[in-house]
Amino acid sequence: MPHLEQFFNIGVSILFDGLAYAMILFVISVGLSITMGLMGFVNLAHGVFAMLGGYFAVSLMSGAGVGFIPALLLAAIGVGAFSLVLERLFYAPLYRAGELDQVLLCIGLVLMATAIVTYAYGPNPVSIRVPDYLSGQLDLGIRSFPTYRVFMIVVGLTIAATLWLAFERTIIGAKIRAAVENRRMAESVGINVDLLFKLIFAVGSGVAALGGGLAVDVLGLSPNFAIQYLVLFLIVVAVGGMGTIRGPLAAALVLGIIDNGGKYLWPEGGAFFIYAVTVIILLLRPAGLYGKG
Repeated sequence: MPHLEQFFNIGVSILFDGLAYAMILFVISVGLSITMGLMGFVNLAHGVFAMLGGYFAVSLMSGAGVGFIPALLLAAIGVGAFSLVLERLFYAPLYRAGELDQVLLCIGLVLMATAIVTYAYGPNPVSIRVPDYLSGQLDLGIRSFPTYRVFMIVVGLTIAATLWLAFERTIIGAKIRAAVENRRMAESVGINVDLLFKLIFAVGSGVAALGGGLAVDVLGLSPNFAIQYLVLFLIVVAVGGMGTIRGPLAAALVLGIIDNGGKYLWPEGGAFFIYAVTVIILLLRPAGLYGKG
């Protein structure tokens, strides 16, 4: 049954690579989903934090000799802290502004970040050296898979579980959900929504930075990263629905696997499948898979 075995191997490859790709999309996009759902801010500059996380990790590894995993963690913490400065300086004054003002601010931040990164690192893509223990193949019984992609899947699922538990099973999570549902009511019962904004913004930016570091070996990293992948991140948020954890996770899984499979089976089609599925889902559920409305 050589043909059956061949089809099985192709199917497993599509599912596995699609799952690894989906975890990158989820890790970077989930912070955008929560911040847009809670803050109502059209943060088109969210990809900047992912890009900065990637460059931060590359700099730590190549310039300071920091290990791969510590570099990812330090990049997430550093970018998360830096995002608070940007939030106070640029985002906070426009929380109650119109969407056009917010969009123009974010476009300006993206262009400035692109220029700064180009000046500091040059226009060419940079690479990251994956440690030996994450290189090669890992035998999972049915067949061997690239170790680094297995690592990405484990990290993505771990982040998803951690965020879900924090969002659904803690007091802070309950306050966040209350603020998402009705900000005025949350403030009337004593919830400090502004503090929640800062916390969510920092966590979302830090998680995006972690995703940016993970993505260097898969998606690549160049000064155009924040613009190049912006539409993908917005699609994940739109399809999944804003203000949830499971929404972007479900959307990333659906879109990641379908996009990967489509490109494998019909390379000439490019991104046709991911956009086609997005259009169909949003026609049927305009608020997204788990959105309200």
